[in-house]
Amino acid sequence: MFISVFDIFKIGIGPSSSHTIGPMVAAGRFLEALRENAAAGGAQPVALRARLHGSLAWTGRGHASDRAVALGLLGERPDRLDPDAVDPLMAQLAEERHVTVEGLGRLAFDPAEDLVLDFGEPLPGHANGMAFEALDAAGAVLLRSVYYSIGGGFVASEAELESARERKQGGLEEEKRSLGYPYPFGTSDEMLVMGRESGLTIAAMKRANEEVHLSRPELDERLDAIWAAMDGCIDRGLQMEGCLPGGLKVKRRAKAIFERLERDRGRNMSQPHVVNDWLSVYAMAVNEENAAGGRVVTSPTNGAAGVVPAVIRYYRDQCVGATGQGIRDFLLAAAGIGALIKHNASISGAEVGCQGEVGSASAMAAAGLCAALGGTNEQVENAAEIALEHHLGMTCDPVGGLVQVPCIERNGFGAIKAVSAASLALHGDGTHFMPLDNCIETMRQTGMDMSERYKETSRGGLAVNLPEC
Repeated sequence: MFISVFDIFKIGIGPSSSHTIGPMVAAGRFLEALRENAAAGGAQPVALRARLHGSLAWTGRGHASDRAVALGLLGERPDRLDPDAVDPLMAQLAEERHVTVEGLGRLAFDPAEDLVLDFGEPLPGHANGMAFEALDAAGAVLLRSVYYSIGGGFVASEAELESARERKQGGLEEEKRSLGYPYPFGTSDEMLVMGRESGLTIAAMKRANEEVHLSRPELDERLDAIWAAMDGCIDRGLQMEGCLPGGLKVKRRAKAIFERLERDRGRNMSQPHVVNDWLSVYAMAVNEENAAGGRVVTSPTNGAAGVVPAVIRYYRDQCVGATGQGIRDFLLAAAGIGALIKHNASISGAEVGCQGEVGSASAMAAAGLCAALGGTNEQVENAAEIALEHHLGMTCDPVGGLVQVPCIERNGFGAIKAVSAASLALHGDGTHFMPLDNCIETMRQTGMDMSERYKETSRGGLAVNLPEC
């Protein structure tokens, strides 16, 4: 099994990787399928329409899924889109009611009429399903494609989703042998065995896999770019004020907290708990930016995007001996753990609840910090397990379908738990009772048992228990 560090950490825009980035990517894939169909002699389409199902429908407006689809059909990509250009683009589309598609020309598309949120039964493949259609002049469907946004900005077609399930059911050994990666671990047990046999750290094995396609300087340059994007997001979030969009009137707090911490730095640093305040404010800064639709890095999702950056910032600024290479090792080890969770369970809140988002992010951050601080492979695996174990059962119940309450504060606590988990693991020798593989499987089973009301639909939990005022 190989999932690249740059698939786990993707630069995009807020507020949601599965509900914003995924639908935008899916819309772009549909346009590409349309171009391929036209090149093969298919009829010329004149209009487009889209339908969002399941969690994408229930929280689509709050997560900007409708806008993401429209932007994707306009040809925009999440890694290149300027967040400040979104409102003008949407205003122009609402007025003109068409998109101009490269290779296909002008196609009718009115978001108010041609984009439907379907609150009926979800599509069978995943809670985040969407269907795109291209129509001819008579209104007949020329091409229909279904895509699923499966968490962290990953998108799969119906065929790809079914193929992945068949490969998993049929076993992975043959697939591993054909991949050509030196350390294709698909479980944490395999990861530890490969580490013992090779004498390499988890970060080094992950690096060796990445260097199948990238030179070492290229890999380091891209890792540094990921951290620069994370760090820049923290800095932007620490400078912004006002209320977040969406109607809840949630105030940004990171700037005021940061200024207070800076003002009292000399006096308060003697208090051990102040480190938690710094972790929280870094994480909150990122997730306030995410909630505002700003540029963030999936870590492994947008809803959990603040945890890993906050812990890296903590490592850089407050850990003795921190280095740039340590940050790269942090990202590589964290990505290795995130890939295991995605492969064997899920990082999608719509599939397994927030345990798959903030829980996964906390496990990744714990592993990354432990690795950067020189922990053994066994200690790194232990750190990830501790952090994930203590997020099991966490629901995804965003108030108003917005990635604000409880998501912003929850990232702060995920970061605090990650540091605590890494510290606890470093105090041991790596031996522990519950293997990470078993914890990941428990998360998967818990997610399957969890009511749909608590899986990013805003139909249960905090989302329906609001103060009356």
